[in-house]
Amino acid sequence: MKTSVSPANDWALLLSYLPADLETSAKACGALQRQRGVTSAQVLLRLAFAYAYTGWSLQATVTWARGAGLARLSAVALWKRLRRAADWSAHLLAQALAEHAVLRQDRLPARLRLRLIDASSISGPGSKGTDYRVHLQFDLGTLTTADVILTDASEGESLKRCGLGPGEIAMGDRGYAHRQGIAAVDATGAAVIVRLGGQSVPLQRRDGTAFDLLGTVRALEPGEIGEWEVQTAPDQEGTPAVPGRLIARRKSAEATEVARRKRRATARKKGRTPDARSLEAAAFIFVFTTATSEALPAPAVLEVYRFRWQIELAFKRLKGVLALDELAAKDPALCRTFLCIKLLGALLVERLSHRWVDFSPWGYGTPATVIADAGLPSGGGDDPAGGGGRPDAGAVGGRRRRVGSRLSRHAPEAAQPGGRSRLVRSSTGIR
Repeated sequence: MKTSVSPANDWALLLSYLPADLETSAKACGALQRQRGVTSAQVLLRLAFAYAYTGWSLQATVTWARGAGLARLSAVALWKRLRRAADWSAHLLAQALAEHAVLRQDRLPARLRLRLIDASSISGPGSKGTDYRVHLQFDLGTLTTADVILTDASEGESLKRCGLGPGEIAMGDRGYAHRQGIAAVDATGAAVIVRLGGQSVPLQRRDGTAFDLLGTVRALEPGEIGEWEVQTAPDQEGTPAVPGRLIARRKSAEATEVARRKRRATARKKGRTPDARSLEAAAFIFVFTTATSEALPAPAVLEVYRFRWQIELAFKRLKGVLALDELAAKDPALCRTFLCIKLLGALLVERLSHRWVDFSPWGYGTPATVIADAGLPSGGGDDPAGGGGRPDAGAVGGRRRRVGSRLSRHAPEAAQPGGRSRLVRSSTGIR
């Protein structure tokens, strides 16, 4: 664990971003069955944030809570309380994501809504492998989190769980180059942009005949872009062919050599000899898309794909700033609470960063409803254009553990009501 910080004074501000029905939802989710030691849902939530964001042990957390006059309970009692809060924390995360969706709707251009898709592994203490995966959708238009799904290690990267719709574009790296995922996105009316390896997705011509990938692109000169109308080959499991475009560009000689060195090094680690076709494919960038050429010409597709690194930065912020990967627990239920509270904190940071324009000396922004009642344009608060419409204001950032370091003793008398609720989707029960 890194150096921890002590909870302090801005719990009221943090609470104002959360639903007003905390007591009701906590009881409905089974997190607050009785009030012995923990007198309210707000107290339980503060304990969860303190445990997740300070790096303290359970014993240190209850010692702080007792000294702050917040709660009197043992470390074992807190362990039980936080385990029972797993479904509730997932419910609060789902509500925060629903509010994020409402905030984004009025800020995005209607014709192009890009969702960057990626996943990151989380390991428990003492683990040498992956225990959990955080599957993230990142909105490129607002640089905010569009969706997040927590699963166990058995759930790999796939476009099948994206849940997008018409007018949206899912963009993933080579880990998402699978026919089933591409077909799943296409069936929803959304489009896909995905980078291909040399042989990861078998392609055909539109008439169903074989498409020789390397034989077709060999004629490209360095820097030259080629485009071909193709379709994914149907598989034996019934996945249909999906029509799209293959866009390829030959790399420079220097970039090609770097890519081939990496492939040789990877093969050596696995005790293999790199395939000749794989080394030849390293000289090209291959991208498959179902977006039309009118919406995104071939050069635009390659330029858009260059922004995929933004989701890598999002994960770096989640792990480097908010310490998402510092999982201290081994119990699965406690791990769910820990990770959901971490992710909930990340969404709150995004919302706080969008309100940077209207921050007042006392720390509270002006609600959009108050500004609207006065007949003035709202530039912050809970208005969809909060933060002055600044497109890069939504990135998770700030000093390390900022959310968890501002937990004070008193909650406000009334919190703003939350947004619509949805389930955090998962086929494994991790949610």
